[in-house]
Amino acid sequence: MKSLQDTTTLHNGVKMPWFGLGVYKVQEGEEALKSVKAAIKAGYRAIDTAALYENEESVGQAIKESGVPREELFITTKVWNSDQRNDSVMEAFETSLKKLGLEYVDLYLVHWPVKEKYKQTWKVLEQLYKEGRVRAIGVSNFNIRQLEDLLADAEIKPMVNQVELHPLLSQPELRKYCKNQEIQIEAWAPLGQGRLLKHPVLTELAVRHNKSTAQVILRWDLQNEIVTIPKSVKEHRIIENADIFDFELSASDIEKINALNENKRFGADPETFNF
Repeated sequence: MKSLQDTTTLHNGVKMPWFGLGVYKVQEGEEALKSVKAAIKAGYRAIDTAALYENEESVGQAIKESGVPREELFITTKVWNSDQRNDSVMEAFETSLKKLGLEYVDLYLVHWPVKEKYKQTWKVLEQLYKEGRVRAIGVSNFNIRQLEDLLADAEIKPMVNQVELHPLLSQPELRKYCKNQEIQIEAWAPLGQGRLLKHPVLTELAVRHNKSTAQVILRWDLQNEIVTIPKSVKEHRIIENADIFDFELSASDIEKINALNENKRFGADPETFNF
């Protein structure tokens, strides 16, 4: 991995950038428009949004105004839980597509494993994939049990599983399972929603490499073959986060970071979430 444009190849042959911009809690309007445009200008080619984030229109506008050809970008969005419960997945997809102003999305995800609904939801995603309206389909926040349950009836295997993943929640078993199943793992909240930026072990490594703590964590992601989508609305931080291709963590550095795992979640647990 030598640049922001470097990609992993999903099991269906689609190439997905290793690094992108997440826009969770980025305000619709000027804030989302500016941050996405800044990221694309800085060389980012992957943008991750969701119906829940309520900023798909600004993301779409930024894509249009960026001047970068659509086929060079990798756009992810997700179907929200209420649309799974109401059996309105297809309508939700149409709404997202319209808001984004796109003819297709590169990756469409089931946002959470809603009980007794996610298999039904997956059938709709399979249909969208077969129709060529999405280039890849996947899930978000699925644990091993839920993946096994989905795979028992799925016609098409998910290409991606996007989960909370950071040094305090490194999910080694899930990563191993997904690798064996050829499902690409992707990290949301890779910086622990900012809570890891003052962690003593990580700051010590950052000083040693003359990098920021965020850069060390994001480099750890890439060296562990984890697609990562840090969020920022500040242009200098967007540029800084991506400046991770001129150094490498040693095996002992990676072991030190791996040893920080506490199975600590800052977000909800896929087994117990109630929204």
